Amino acid sequence: MSRPVRILQLYPRDMNIYGDWGNTLVLKQRLAWHGYDPEVLDYNPGDAFPDDVDLIVGGGGQDSGQIVIVDDLQKLGPRLHDLAEADVPMLLVCGLYQLFGHHFDTVDGRRLPGIGLLDVHTVGGTTRLIGNITTRHPDVGDLVGYENHSGKTYLGAGAQPLATVVQGAGNNGEDNTEGARHRNVLGTYLHGSVLPKNPRLADRLLAQAVDNRYGEFSPGAVDDRYADQARRVAMSRPR
Repeated sequence: MSRPVRILQLYPRDMNIYGDWGNTLVLKQRLAWHGYDPEVLDYNPGDAFPDDVDLIVGGGGQDSGQIVIVDDLQKLGPRLHDLAEADVPMLLVCGLYQLFGHHFDTVDGRRLPGIGLLDVHTVGGTTRLIGNITTRHPDVGDLVGYENHSGKTYLGAGAQPLATVVQGAGNNGEDNTEGARHRNVLGTYLHGSVLPKNPRLADRLLAQAVDNRYGEFSPGAVDDRYADQARRVAMSRPR
């Protein structure tokens, strides 16, 4: 019996400079391992937004890439808010994490408006926050990755952090937070890409997507020994 699950890549043409395509590959492969039928769709500026989206993934980009998509994202904002309130899971990395907040003030003084789906705002800086990072998620445990961003993101009262920092800078290098979440929407600065080294986070997103569509998630048996080994190595590496 076919059990399709639709993954939408948001702006892969302009927001995919840190290997974030790897997140989509992980979701696609793990869906297949769990016995579902993944369908991967792309959305770029000017495209028709597809129906029946189960999971949304968006990546990072330079300031120039954000400028390319910002107007289109504003038009798409109400649709994304509706999907978020319907508990559609989303993973937004770096540049799109910033634009899912209220605004991003670039280092040269330009304000890029966000869609306010996450109660955060970002301020550009002259120093990059860069290096290996280990964080702790309250439900899935340690999350590892690599951060590389000059923007500093600050959480408002309506946002919860995705994780707390164990080693690294996180959102801003000041308040020990990394990422943000609202309902099933997750924003993060973890690159590397994040999901290959954190399969439990990938399965958490998949479980939410599949449960929304089919009423339950029936996981298969997946051998994560290599991912676990990669995590151990990543956590042992110097900053």
